[in-house]
Amino acid sequence: MSNWLIFGLLANYICIAFVLIKWGNIRCTGITPLKTPVFMAILFTSGWEVGVIMLPLVDFPRYEDFINYPEYSFTNPLAMEFASMAFAIWSGYFITCFYFCVIEPKVRFFKIPLVNLINTIVIVITCSFTIYLFLINLPIYAPELGDGKSLNAIFYLIVFLVISAAVYSSTNIRYVKILSMTSTILFFLLISGMWIASFTIEKIAITQIFTSINLMSNYFLDLDKFLLPINLYHEFYLYWWFSWYIMIGQFLARFVGGIKTYQLFLMIMIIPSIPLGLWFSVIFIYYQNEISTVGAYNLCMIFVGTLFVINSLDSLIRLYTDNMNLTPKRLGQKKYIALNIFSLCLLTLMYNYDFLEIEWIGAIVVALFAACLIYIFTMKFNTVRKIDSSPVENETNFENRETIS
Repeated sequence: MSNWLIFGLLANYICIAFVLIKWGNIRCTGITPLKTPVFMAILFTSGWEVGVIMLPLVDFPRYEDFINYPEYSFTNPLAMEFASMAFAIWSGYFITCFYFCVIEPKVRFFKIPLVNLINTIVIVITCSFTIYLFLINLPIYAPELGDGKSLNAIFYLIVFLVISAAVYSSTNIRYVKILSMTSTILFFLLISGMWIASFTIEKIAITQIFTSINLMSNYFLDLDKFLLPINLYHEFYLYWWFSWYIMIGQFLARFVGGIKTYQLFLMIMIIPSIPLGLWFSVIFIYYQNEISTVGAYNLCMIFVGTLFVINSLDSLIRLYTDNMNLTPKRLGQKKYIALNIFSLCLLTLMYNYDFLEIEWIGAIVVALFAACLIYIFTMKFNTVRKIDSSPVENETNFENRETIS
């Protein structure tokens, strides 16, 4: 499995370099181009999920345990967390977003029935993993609702309500945009609120945030060491991100609003990394100073994390139902909602009982990535070589995006 992941990562980096050299200055326009602030909000929240909020406090102890995990000794917990969730990790979103925006309309690899089916299954199963991750971390972040270790009926009810909200939200693109903007604003409020609380309520030095940011910046000094798997846990993260690459790229490509390829690359790589870096730096202050987050802090984190879950799920539900032509218009809203709630609940339980592993899904995505490259080289090489713009009809939509947005 490790070698397969390394192949996927190297192919990803090589494709990025090729795309930037050949198509770096062409304008990328999706079928539903949106203004840049709205696109950025969708980029933020579709590419994030609950792990961004909940996992750092779980990961930090592991990353500073150099006795049991000597492979982390070259870095620090903050840099390692950043490596697991930010910057280079997001490069896969760029290459797939560009592909679906510019190349796929000419190649139509993902319109092949078998490929479309496999891709759709990957999306559905990855959705359920997001829900499962949310479920198993709830006891840690909401000990008031249980013993802090095990699941109970309340947690399952919360997850059921989250699934229901996400499915309902997916029935209208307007809800996706509203949730994206709301989630982005609330995340920045969470970051600033917990930072302010650290020195006003918890009496930590106001300058400690700069110490945290400096620690995290070590990631860039050792960037080459983070590009490939460090150990099995890092491999888990990389496979997890790979499982998201195609579906998030496919979703984001719809909304790219006429920016150049190199600008899209910088936007995807840098802009989401800024709030992520700030969040990790703030929450590390609480970890380092052994400040308990039980109570109001956890409730705020859970609330924002829940919005992330709903926001990422509604985007993906909308995507896989469109791929399968199981839209609300075709099925009717009641059947659409019932079918998706039942399917996601069932798959979440399958993860809970170890019937599924996210690494398998990531490996399938690497296989799709490889199959697409082979298809292009053997069947569509000349077609791709001649591409010099986004589809003409998308450019027309771009001219009318004031109405669309």
